Amino acid sequence: MQSLVDDYGHDSIPALIFNRIFLFFKHCAIALGWWLGIMLLGYAINPPGIPQGVILALSIAVPLVVGFSRQRAHRDEMASRVWLFGFLWALVICLYVLSLPVGPHACSQCDATDKLARTFLSIPRPSGLLDNDGPFLATWPAAALVGYSVGARMAYRRKRPVPDRSNS
Repeated sequence: MQSLVDDYGHDSIPALIFNRIFLFFKHCAIALGWWLGIMLLGYAINPPGIPQGVILALSIAVPLVVGFSRQRAHRDEMASRVWLFGFLWALVICLYVLSLPVGPHACSQCDATDKLARTFLSIPRPSGLLDNDGPFLATWPAAALVGYSVGARMAYRRKRPVPDRSNS
């Protein structure tokens, strides 16, 4: 039977699986750490009236740049798969929001689409559900993970220049 060896020298399937799981969560932590840094910086500066669209764009752009630069330095195929964690996290929060009761000051007479749009995007106005922290709890972290994945994928697709060894 032929031995399976990955890029890191692991020659057993359990070691390979553990390594992939570790790398997946490591990249998730890196993306969410940079997003959390953006949030902490924003709360420290506390600029008045920043639109949520700007925060969403920063939540995508900064992890995208980090994912791109990290992937250029250390190629790893698991970096481009962390969007799955963001997607699943957003789905779990969506299911929770859909199960929340509505009432006065909490999206009264909302259907499911209104509940989700007003909770996660505050369109046309916040829903009152999740104490109006829907973007912070689901939208922006999921966007950060998607941005990191896109940046990592863009860098992973680029071919590394092959060194010219004909002169030596």
